[in-house]
Amino acid sequence: MAAIVQATVQGYIDAGQNGANTAEQGQALEDLVCYVSGQVPGVAITHRNELNAFQTEEIDVALWNYGATDGFFFLPNIILVECKNWSTNVGSAELNWFDSKLRNRGLTFGILVTTLGITGDPADLTAAHAIIAAALREGRRLIVITTTEIATLTDSTQLVHLVKQKLCDLAVKGTVG
Repeated sequence: MAAIVQATVQGYIDAGQNGANTAEQGQALEDLVCYVSGQVPGVAITHRNELNAFQTEEIDVALWNYGATDGFFFLPNIILVECKNWSTNVGSAELNWFDSKLRNRGLTFGILVTTLGITGDPADLTAAHAIIAAALREGRRLIVITTTEIATLTDSTQLVHLVKQKLCDLAVKGTVG
């Protein structure tokens, strides 16, 4: 278990809210994701802001998961993270684009980290929730983590538990809560 320092987390969140432009705001959220992910045993940040060979798709953060027993042992080795530091909820088009990136790479799991969550009603599977449900039917699991949730974490065990809870919710409900 590694500590997640609240002041560090809040510093990244503040930098994201107060960035002079969208590039600075996005960079701050990616820095936050790298910080908290790096606290999980067996997780390494391998790439940031990398374009594919065709220059058509950018990956915000790629993680290598060594599968430590006190880490993300239940997740695949390659984890892609999409970061959206927006003042609105992330919509279906953006979530669909992230799902396409996963599909194009033959990956089955991805994390969207966002400031406010996603659009739609989870009970009715509308808007972005429809994209998550469709991906699940095709064997891809997408979870959404907000900066509000990250701000409550004090150690890596809590982050591992949060991801497990979101995966269980996804399996039971067919979308994220």
